[in-house]
Amino acid sequence: MITQTPKEVAFRDLGRMRYKEAWDLQETVFAEAVADKIALRKAEDTSRVTRSTLFFVEHPPVYTLGKSGDFANLLLDERGLAEREIDFFKINRGGDITFHGPGQLVGYPILDLDQFFTDIHRYLRFLEEAVILTLAEYGITGGRIDGLTGVWLDGEIPEKARKICALGVKCSRWVTMHGFAFNVNTDRAYFDNIIPCGIDDKAVTTMAMDAPTAQRHRTV
Repeated sequence: MITQTPKEVAFRDLGRMRYKEAWDLQETVFAEAVADKIALRKAEDTSRVTRSTLFFVEHPPVYTLGKSGDFANLLLDERGLAEREIDFFKINRGGDITFHGPGQLVGYPILDLDQFFTDIHRYLRFLEEAVILTLAEYGITGGRIDGLTGVWLDGEIPEKARKICALGVKCSRWVTMHGFAFNVNTDRAYFDNIIPCGIDDKAVTTMAMDAPTAQRHRTV
């Protein structure tokens, strides 16, 4: 296992980019990382490590459905999507359906987990923790719900639980892609057209909705 240090991650802010373009970029960087990792192992070269990358991006409106997701959780047909100018893609991450759009921070970590730890569940918990710590900086208490991936507000109160960040990843040869969708000031009306993450008894929220009054100017 490659364990060289330091564990550097290249960061790139993609700005506003259509989903398919960002997905293609992810696939390219992911494939390069996997190929480089295989080549290094074959060469038994421990002087170099696979490059890891983190993309931040904001997408125009799009719904994406994970590889095991249910099409029934998309409540619009092709005409409805076209009328609202919303894209739709069936993709190769885990999880069900989610929305990406303006006012949402989407993060795509393409990481070689061999350089960190080879535990996908731990990796998901670390992504959640990063969001929870960010929320705390804005006076918002985020948390988890047992058995449900993502970050929630009031998760301990079933009737009040609201999802603020969705997660869905792919991992091959311990290299990850896809990631998280963090609702900052997203228009929640877009979520009315889906059953978010296939969970029909939980609401969706944003930082702008739940930040204390004194902090709201920092989130919009």
